[in-house]
Amino acid sequence: MSNQSVGIFFDGKSAVPQPCSLFLDTQKGMLLFETETGHHERWLISAVSFENFGNSLQLQKQSTDGIEILKITDATFAAAIQKFRKENNHINWYEKLLASGFKMHLVLALVIFALIGLTYLYAIPWVGERSVVLIPESYDNTLSGTFISDHLLFSEVESKKTKALNAFAKELQLNNKKNLKFIFVEEDVVNAFALPDGTIVVYSGIVNKMKNYDELVALLGHEAAHVNHRHSMKMLCRNLSGYLFISAILGDANGIMATIGDNVNSFQSLSFSREFEQEADREGFAIVIKNKVNPNGMLNLFKRLQDEGDAIIPEFLSSHPVTQQRIATTRQLVKSTPHQVEANRNLQQLFQQLKK
Repeated sequence: MSNQSVGIFFDGKSAVPQPCSLFLDTQKGMLLFETETGHHERWLISAVSFENFGNSLQLQKQSTDGIEILKITDATFAAAIQKFRKENNHINWYEKLLASGFKMHLVLALVIFALIGLTYLYAIPWVGERSVVLIPESYDNTLSGTFISDHLLFSEVESKKTKALNAFAKELQLNNKKNLKFIFVEEDVVNAFALPDGTIVVYSGIVNKMKNYDELVALLGHEAAHVNHRHSMKMLCRNLSGYLFISAILGDANGIMATIGDNVNSFQSLSFSREFEQEADREGFAIVIKNKVNPNGMLNLFKRLQDEGDAIIPEFLSSHPVTQQRIATTRQLVKSTPHQVEANRNLQQLFQQLKK
């Protein structure tokens, strides 16, 4: 079997594939490769995770920038690696189980389905949501970058209004634990959403529905709260809990991240739980009060969005449903919470720039 071949390398920083030349050093138990740009890598085979896809292999390695992936489609070279691993007892029990034959696969599948059936309503969502602690926050940046490059590439990002929106947010104290960055998209879509890395996307469609800057403060405070509590990652883990259950039990962070990465496209339309929306409402309201902005802005925003939904359901309502209960709770908070309102000329001027 040949000890040299070619493959495709993904560095964990971007989704751009990099062709590379490969060499298997069986003496040192290492896989050496070099990309066309001259980047060198030396991977210890025993420290790399493997996935089989027919006659091809996918290797994954955790780095400070995220998950690095090496794809090998040369069946002969893949077989040489697997032969070396087998001879040196590097194939773990799980891989052996997968290769053990149809009957064992059938028994394993029946056991898994039985466990899922017994624990689906409670245990799996609970474990899925809490598996987010196994995911480093650096991976939030990787996922968000992938989403932005895939979904906002052809969106009409308005640079001047993006600058104004960032200046607007800079006037506020948003209790943020991450650096927040804001993108203004000039599209008639009634929507706004937050990505795990702190990027908050606001569409002109939702801003055009607003009458005063206090509504925009309420919106940004609400989305900032989702970022602060990693709600999108927790909700995605909960939604994928059936897939993540076994990985979380085994402490397999790579398996969890790979599954989440395959579902990065759902961030924009992710529907939060009632618990997460209530938490974001409370913190968003506290942000409004902290910035001495009229708290009726949050109430007006919710009522305006709900009125809009009576005709055609805005995209915001499909992911952040504004219920009568949320409106009633906000109304009660406005009545019961002491607050001081101070007009902010800078916010007003920047808001008008966004409305043009």
